Amino acid sequence: MQLRSALAMASFLVMGRQMAAAFSLGARRASMTPTVSSTTARFMSSGPMPYSDEQMPFYALGTNLAMQVGGQGNLKTLLDENEMDIVLQAFCETLKGTGTQDARVVLGQYGPTLNKILQERTSEIVDRVKADGASFIENFLDCTDEAIKTDSGLVYYSMQEGGGAQPGPTNTVEVHYHGTLTDGTVFDSSVERGQTISFPLNGVIKGWQEGLAMMKEGGKATLVIPSDLAYGDAGSGETIPPGATLKFEVELFKVS
Repeated sequence: MQLRSALAMASFLVMGRQMAAAFSLGARRASMTPTVSSTTARFMSSGPMPYSDEQMPFYALGTNLAMQVGGQGNLKTLLDENEMDIVLQAFCETLKGTGTQDARVVLGQYGPTLNKILQERTSEIVDRVKADGASFIENFLDCTDEAIKTDSGLVYYSMQEGGGAQPGPTNTVEVHYHGTLTDGTVFDSSVERGQTISFPLNGVIKGWQEGLAMMKEGGKATLVIPSDLAYGDAGSGETIPPGATLKFEVELFKVS
């Protein structure tokens, strides 16, 4: 089916294939490494549960499906409210078997059009986010005299020089970090969690690999990482948009 490959961005078909294996509230959160999950994404946490304890597991199933579909495809950024209502109607009718048209006919006839719409909207958003990131980098360099821009496009600003070991690609590092988008939104922060984290340097995004290799134990630096050295046009979950430039404040405690 053409729609299977066309909707990689929206990931509609992930539900049936991964529902049982991926039933985890943390599975789609952004992280620097595969083993580091963010706890700073802003989720609603107040208010009572909408159903009884006996019914809530089924509500949790719906929550999981929504996080997988909406989180992977960033659908709320691609669709307006009326379009989202249509999506939800189709989902319910197809799941219940109450639709007025065969699902395969709908996909075959309108899947290519949907693919085109999503590609166009995604491209527009990515281009805009990248442009905002480029402007942010220019402003940061203008306002921070000691910041340098490397050949790769990474911006490095030493906030405190270290005096210990300097990590290489095969080293494991222990750090504190505070990650924000260019608008100041915090997407991940070991500082807010109050716990340092250790990981192999060759297992993180390219901007981190390059930036930490410029530091020494005891040092603290700001890294401004363009999207091609971070998560690229795919972004990461709901917290890091496609094409996003990222800003990190990093403190290097130990190299091993």
